[in-house]
Amino acid sequence: MLKKERYEAFINYFSEHMPVAETELQYENPFQLLIAVVLSAQCTDKRINLVTPALFRDFPTPAHLAASNFDELFPYIKSVSYPNNKTKHLLGLGKMLVEDFGGEVPETVADLIKLPGVGRKTANVITSVVWNQPNMAVDTHVFRVSRRLGLVPMTAKTPLEVEKHLVRNIPKQYIHVAHHWLILHGRYICLARKPKCEECPITPICKYFEKHYGKAVVENNKD
Repeated sequence: MLKKERYEAFINYFSEHMPVAETELQYENPFQLLIAVVLSAQCTDKRINLVTPALFRDFPTPAHLAASNFDELFPYIKSVSYPNNKTKHLLGLGKMLVEDFGGEVPETVADLIKLPGVGRKTANVITSVVWNQPNMAVDTHVFRVSRRLGLVPMTAKTPLEVEKHLVRNIPKQYIHVAHHWLILHGRYICLARKPKCEECPITPICKYFEKHYGKAVVENNKD
């Protein structure tokens, strides 16, 4: 299967079977999503969704974060991964949003990555989810699934390399939603340790399946 055909089959399948795909983080505005994504680094969305209701209630704006301090904020997020660093990030983030961006979440990757705790992946998430910009956030799921399927060559060793391949080959109008297709497929089907190939609906386009099960499937079909 040619690369172009693989991408077309991937897009066609998910466009039909998962036309609406969204983040599982719960939020009501760009500021809340930004906070949730910063907290979600090395942590599950489920855990973050347990933590954020109280946090959003008591710190509803960047100004509230900026006016807070470590001892006040830390108890809200102490159950997430790396709570010390993330507390410092949120305090600095709130202050910078107030002082440099008028209390608003910036709309470009270039501005977002200036914020404490915000790297390229987080900036891509915010811009693609909130404003449907054609940016591809590459987390562990996107990295793993895109390479297993064969959308991206196994020689792509960094998230940035994977991002460039995906953005180059996925039509612009699908990039923001394809991010979620890959994440959700990786979270529930194409698991890291043992992918559920027996449940996967897209094995015909998957290089991993072809490599590990292709010959067995062919032999079984002969019997």
